[in-house]
Amino acid sequence: MKKTFTLVLTLGVLFGITAQKTLGSVERLDPEINTLIAADAVIEILADGFSWAEGPVWVPELNAVLFTDVPENKMYRWDNANGLSVYLDPSGYTGIAPNDKKSGANGLILDSKGNLLIAQHGDRRIALIEKPLTQPGSFKTIIAEYDGKRFSSPNDLILAKNGDLYFTDPPYGLKGDGDPLKEIAENGVYRLDTKGKVTQVYSGLNRPNGLAFSPDESVLYVANSDPKRNLWLSFSLENGVLKNEKTFYDATTKKGKGLADGLKVHSKGYVFATGPGGVLIFTPKGKHIGTIKTEVASANCAFNADESALYITSNNYLTRIQLIN
Repeated sequence: MKKTFTLVLTLGVLFGITAQKTLGSVERLDPEINTLIAADAVIEILADGFSWAEGPVWVPELNAVLFTDVPENKMYRWDNANGLSVYLDPSGYTGIAPNDKKSGANGLILDSKGNLLIAQHGDRRIALIEKPLTQPGSFKTIIAEYDGKRFSSPNDLILAKNGDLYFTDPPYGLKGDGDPLKEIAENGVYRLDTKGKVTQVYSGLNRPNGLAFSPDESVLYVANSDPKRNLWLSFSLENGVLKNEKTFYDATTKKGKGLADGLKVHSKGYVFATGPGGVLIFTPKGKHIGTIKTEVASANCAFNADESALYITSNNYLTRIQLIN
């Protein structure tokens, strides 16, 4: 046994093999979570040293995850073969809109053609970078104003199957609600339809943040990152109109680092939502079945193409946990 250990250790030193760094644990509140996360699954640390990692999206064209560091105005790429690299610098502030904080991009998604859509805090717009993403080009403005007024700081976004774009606009990219640069009174949820019309579909949250559809797009989930009302709402979605507002899960009194923030919905309908303690996992009916406990506040998450892994942006970390697919 001693000889075997010595040989393994020697080979590790010679070939630079190091143990994978991990953090946290998985809290299992209901056996149902075992259909999603294996008993031996760990939270791998893939990269660290960020100021506030956000907005991960899996990009099949790159076979990589892209994510942002909002305060540093940078976007990063991580893949198994090459590890971490800077993908865009700047990512969200180029100086085209007045902004004292000059923060970068936040949420990221792909459109039906594989182009990259970016919620830009600093430039206060939704922007697009066209394929090929192997050689990213310049930003193209998709939408920057509502009713002739500049958005505060688009935060997260999601695209419906019919091409309508939904996004949230809290004031995180500004100096709060009292910033003289804030032009729109409400912190709203918006829909940009395929004809270019933008509509404020909801304005009842103080800090609207992450949003996601149920697999059949009959339900829209919206997070509210407010310590005094820390929760997720659900709405019935009918022809672009939000109806039947319900509290999906209220985490206001729940202990743990982080607020209701980004979220993604699994193809089986399970909701993976960053919030107090890490990534909370809910059934479609709002039952909390477990938490991926990241030990630090987590901002958002994203599945890879076949849902065999979940990438999580957690404060200064990019992490990953393997899933059962």
